[in-house]
Amino acid sequence: MSEHETINQPERVISGVEIVLDEVTKRYSGSKLPAVDKVSMTIPAGEIVVFVGPSGCGKTTTMRMINRLIEPTSGRITIGGEDALSIKPDKLRRGIGYSIQQSGLFPHMTIAQNVGMVPGLVGWNKKKINDRVDEMLDLVGLDPDQYRGRYPRQLSGGQQQRVGVARALAADPPVLLMDEPFGAVDPITRGLLQDELLRLQTELGKTIVFVTHDFSEAVKLGDRIAVLGDQSKILQYDTPEAVLANPADDTVAGFIGSGASLQQLTLLRVRDVDLATCPTAHESDTPDKLRATLTPRPRSWGLVLDDRDRPLRWVNSRHLAGVNSLRNVGDPIGEVVSTQSTLQDALEALLAARSASTVVTGSRGQYVGLISIDTLVGTIRSLREAHEDDHLDSDDTTETAAPEVLDSSTGATS
Repeated sequence: MSEHETINQPERVISGVEIVLDEVTKRYSGSKLPAVDKVSMTIPAGEIVVFVGPSGCGKTTTMRMINRLIEPTSGRITIGGEDALSIKPDKLRRGIGYSIQQSGLFPHMTIAQNVGMVPGLVGWNKKKINDRVDEMLDLVGLDPDQYRGRYPRQLSGGQQQRVGVARALAADPPVLLMDEPFGAVDPITRGLLQDELLRLQTELGKTIVFVTHDFSEAVKLGDRIAVLGDQSKILQYDTPEAVLANPADDTVAGFIGSGASLQQLTLLRVRDVDLATCPTAHESDTPDKLRATLTPRPRSWGLVLDDRDRPLRWVNSRHLAGVNSLRNVGDPIGEVVSTQSTLQDALEALLAARSASTVVTGSRGQYVGLISIDTLVGTIRSLREAHEDDHLDSDDTTETAAPEVLDSSTGATS
């Protein structure tokens, strides 16, 4: 790998199908107004479409009508061109993955039983189910040998959510519905789960409908965002870039908030910028080569990797002095970001660690490079300059303030 390398984006895979909502309405008895009123939209195959809006606006109701957990009062929903109302509800739901907050795992079932439940219901044989369980656990970053026989109570909240996603995808459905699936975990775990979903999507290409009240999450995850108002009225339905640049009205602008310029960092991924590198060695290697690389640069750091190229620890020449093995040598690497992470995620990781750079990992946790505070400062400067140029073009008579620049000197040298 060269000193600076941009991660190439893989060719897009599409296994999902198009969903069309046509004048879909839900009216509950005893209510004067419908909960959802004549919603029409097309959700393209293989894209993540995020419903975002205030509590009570009907976004979850709209999503649940797709798999008929809530029956629409009127209107039409087609999935892959087939009328959803013409399919028996149980059959329809088995062909649509569903992931919710708190994972929704059955506590009396093992992880393997939870993940294999839907394949069993649709008639897969035992060997095929067992193979699929192992495949899905590995796909969401959980070692099958370690987690297959555990129960949900023996897992952390983030691990439970990973299992919930694995279960939703186990029968290989073309459509995945996700109802605030990461809302109950801590912010760091939430960011990692978001990255994991984006990684999975590049490999699987499902059609995903995702409900959230968090606009930053919508910008990070969505190929398109549907900003919903009362009764699920669609206030704006567009790409994150378009919604940020041109909010349709004051209500949409209110969702974006005052941090719109910083939200631009959420539109860029770590894979979109040049990454630096550092010397590396595997834990099973002798220290000699790494020691020789670091000795001429006493303040430089290297990384110790495991046998799957996953980063384990930072080391410098002081750590390597007099040792004959790289096992258990060095300092913890702290927070890492993935190629799927946004630049805002990277900025938060750098500020939290107060370091000048942080480790970037690839699709299966392997080391791919470093992202530095200087890279982010340069990106922020470019975004501000582009924003000011656009502002000047739109109104030549308006004076603009001098750009604020993040001082990279505040980051301690790692």
